[in-house]
Amino acid sequence: MTEDNDESAGKGERIAKRIARAGLCSRREAERWIAAGRVSVDGRVLDSPAFAVLPHQKIVVDGQPLKAIEPPALWRYHKPAGLVTTNRDPQGRPTVFERLPAGLPRVITIGRLDLTTEGLLLLTNDGDLARFLELPSTGWTRRYRVRVNGRPNEAALARLADGVTVDGVRYGPVQARLDRQQGTNAWLTMSIREGKNREIRKLCTHLGLTANRLIRTAYGPFQLGKLEAGAVERVPERVLHEQLGRWPGFGGRAEASQPPRRSPPERQQKKKTPGHAHRRRKP
Repeated sequence: MTEDNDESAGKGERIAKRIARAGLCSRREAERWIAAGRVSVDGRVLDSPAFAVLPHQKIVVDGQPLKAIEPPALWRYHKPAGLVTTNRDPQGRPTVFERLPAGLPRVITIGRLDLTTEGLLLLTNDGDLARFLELPSTGWTRRYRVRVNGRPNEAALARLADGVTVDGVRYGPVQARLDRQQGTNAWLTMSIREGKNREIRKLCTHLGLTANRLIRTAYGPFQLGKLEAGAVERVPERVLHEQLGRWPGFGGRAEASQPPRRSPPERQQKKKTPGHAHRRRKP
């Protein structure tokens, strides 16, 4: 089935968007599934995402009927170190999805954390919401506690606020401060907005430091807080609407490319022992 149906007349919803809203995957991933012949509508296999589906039509993905759309929801998850942020790992390493508590609906992650990175990972049941929050244009701050080996130069940390080019890659402004020195190790707080691949580790290497522990403590207005490693907590609907009320999925008037409300400026926090609020989970 390759032809456009009622889409040209403004009826229905793009099939990839419908699948994404059901929380199975992102819209782009859904388009790849369609091209691979994994999606059918009313018994006919699609081979193009140029198809609008109507509410009464039956959608099947990988042989399973697509469930009814639930209201968009968001969860905070404290990812332990040693888990891969993927559904299936070719090397057989444990994944985030294998360790999520029972009872959760099918969810996808908003962005990723490296294998050894701990801390806040946001989950959602809505692929469009995930894509929206991953866009750099959101301007939301991702804040990390970073343990490094070495002695940071505070002037060099301050210069990161102007942005820096490392190995031909330009990184935007980064807020970085030294919290405390512990022998040959030091604890930093680093805040980024872009979230490029292994950005913090590469910036630390650029400064002559080796990052040996990363804990994400905030993603925009959502905080890790005292959430225990491996635990999941749903963001209250009221809070979600307060922070994302202008997202089109909630009926807001903003265009899809317009960012949600930015997080407030960081407050100066009292220095405290990093291990106090973030206890490493025993293997």
